[in-house]
Amino acid sequence: MTINKALVVEGGAMRGIFATGVLDAFLEAHYQPFKQCYGVSAGATNIAAYLCAQYKRNHAVITDYSCRPEFIDFVRFIKGGHLFDLDWLWQETMRDIRLDLETFEKQAAEFYIVATNINTGKAEYLKGHAQSLEEQLKASCALPIAYRQYPRVDNLQLADGGVADSIPVRKAYEMGNKDITVILSQPLGYKKKPSKAPWLVKRLYKENPALAMATLHRAENYNQSIDFIMNPPIDCHINIIAPPPTFAVGRTTKSFAKLSSGYNMGIDAGQQFLTQAA
Repeated sequence: MTINKALVVEGGAMRGIFATGVLDAFLEAHYQPFKQCYGVSAGATNIAAYLCAQYKRNHAVITDYSCRPEFIDFVRFIKGGHLFDLDWLWQETMRDIRLDLETFEKQAAEFYIVATNINTGKAEYLKGHAQSLEEQLKASCALPIAYRQYPRVDNLQLADGGVADSIPVRKAYEMGNKDITVILSQPLGYKKKPSKAPWLVKRLYKENPALAMATLHRAENYNQSIDFIMNPPIDCHINIIAPPPTFAVGRTTKSFAKLSSGYNMGIDAGQQFLTQAA
């Protein structure tokens, strides 16, 4: 009996540099056994570059474009603008290093991009298509508050997929996958803590109460996914690729040295995984 292999990649903004390294190691080795791929936010953009066979494309996105002041600007944010200006980032990268949509269209894997429906608070698993891929990815990356718009895809208003399903490993299992490789953005042992100010979350999202509730349940959902990964069902095998404890990249890290180190950690982890998988 053939067991379908799936790939799940967590997001985490600049922490996505680790998964960039892992998937670049896979590309170098021409390793693509996955029938389905599930990505969230930066994890979705990493999978997109992987399925487009664009080695180091996302290394440039994270270590160069995402570090420019036009993208992350705390002063702009305090004045009411975007903390993460996805409009600028998408415009610049589509012009300079656009995803190879022709290659994506020819590859065989099903790609599910996770976004959060702001009206229901539930995860939407958007099946990636070349003609709408870039807008789907933008929706998955649209972190509420940090990016002050809600992209619309297929008549759905959407936000960052990590709000509703940060690590869609349970969805991958529900879809029939019994051999799942998960690339995390945090070292093993990390557990997300619940919000210390639920009242503030409700106030910030007063016009979108379902999104507020999803945000308040985010830590619980995240930790349930981690528990699933560490204790999968008896008929499911999970391969875990996680950053080492020395991984020093945070959500908004702009240090080239730290990002380069995180990328190299991903390369090393990917190569080590491939050695074991051979």
